[in-house]
Amino acid sequence: MKYRTYNIRTFENIPQVKNSLSEKEIFDIKVVAKVFPFKVNNYVIEKLIDWSDPLNDPIFRLTFPQRGMLTDEDYNKIATLLKNGESEEKINKVVHDIRMKLNPHPAGQKYNIPEIDGEKLHGSQHKYRETILFFPKQGQTCHAYCSFCFRWPQFIGINELKFAMKEVDILIRYIKAHPEITDILFTGGDPLIMKTKLLKQYIEPILEADIPNLKTIRIGSKALGFWPYRFLTDDDAQELLDLFKKIVDKGYHLAYMAHFNHYKELETEEVQEAIAKIRETGAEIRTQSPILKHINDSSDVWAKMWQKQVELGMIPYYMFMARDTGAQHYFGVPLVRAWKIFTDAFKQVSGIARTVRGPSMSATPGKIRMLGITEINGKKYMVLDFLQGRNPDWVGKPFFAEYNEEALWIDDLKPAFSDKFFYEEELEEILSRDRLEAGVS
Repeated sequence: MKYRTYNIRTFENIPQVKNSLSEKEIFDIKVVAKVFPFKVNNYVIEKLIDWSDPLNDPIFRLTFPQRGMLTDEDYNKIATLLKNGESEEKINKVVHDIRMKLNPHPAGQKYNIPEIDGEKLHGSQHKYRETILFFPKQGQTCHAYCSFCFRWPQFIGINELKFAMKEVDILIRYIKAHPEITDILFTGGDPLIMKTKLLKQYIEPILEADIPNLKTIRIGSKALGFWPYRFLTDDDAQELLDLFKKIVDKGYHLAYMAHFNHYKELETEEVQEAIAKIRETGAEIRTQSPILKHINDSSDVWAKMWQKQVELGMIPYYMFMARDTGAQHYFGVPLVRAWKIFTDAFKQVSGIARTVRGPSMSATPGKIRMLGITEINGKKYMVLDFLQGRNPDWVGKPFFAEYNEEALWIDDLKPAFSDKFFYEEELEEILSRDRLEAGVS
């Protein structure tokens, strides 16, 4: 299949769109796509979406902007401007104001920029002790965009919110200077949007550097779900697989962090063949997804997805909560309900699929997991812990919050038995230091 993509200007040319959506439904997509990034490709259109009922199809909801992603007020502002034929300049001003209300800096990510010898690594993040994130400059887009994506600001031209780094030498120096770092995660966007020859320019110097503390190379990618031909028929597919094998042969653990949001993405012959080819290189594939209203907020969907992933030789890894950014009001599932879905799905699978953890919030303090609900003296409480923390000493410490069935995020919760969560004072000290180092008052 030859790769073709569609966006806000060209999606109306897709035959399935013309035949399956009304003019009003097409207009809704245009309005919402003014605020959120929109890109879809022909594999998703032809192989994954059920066009007999697209509005209820999870992959359509995953890739096409949905009316509910904007509040009525914001939707009507943009819709009126479009109907009146207003200038792009006027529309863009309103769009910018809406975007700035949608928390484009979730989890304080713009303050996690590492530094060495007075030089900032603007294409990296070092939030947790053992792992550094690296954003290759040419990997800051994807084969298609997930409608819920928490990195939506990177795709819409808000320059201050982009993460991208071209030079790898400074990255190597930084990792060598920080022996606590054992893992590097190539992320984006999607690093596998790059041609293999470009990806090699980042990975091969790392292999040649023989960094003694570096043990694992991770690649975070949605390519298996959105474009499995990257490993099958793209003109450099074999070169990419050879690179994976080279990483493994060099003695590194290569972890492919695959994003699958629904079991439908696992059902095509193409994705199953691509998974097999990746595994033949010696890489291991771990799977993760947020839990998303309208897409996968069902224990049966998760159980089926985990079972299929194990059947195909992958390792279920994380269920995340939808981050507190963008259209969280549309996609977000309350913590209590997410925990019940996770637990009900967990019960349905064998022990070999119970490697998965969650539901987890990648929040400012760290990765916080909803552990469960308990009752003390006849009153319900929520039990949480840290899977990762700004301070590693927080990891594994259970703590309690007042029971709240509506809470979507840690910021919606109130501490039980005290005025503050145990980590809050130390977190503020850490963030104050990070803001100072970033030059932000």
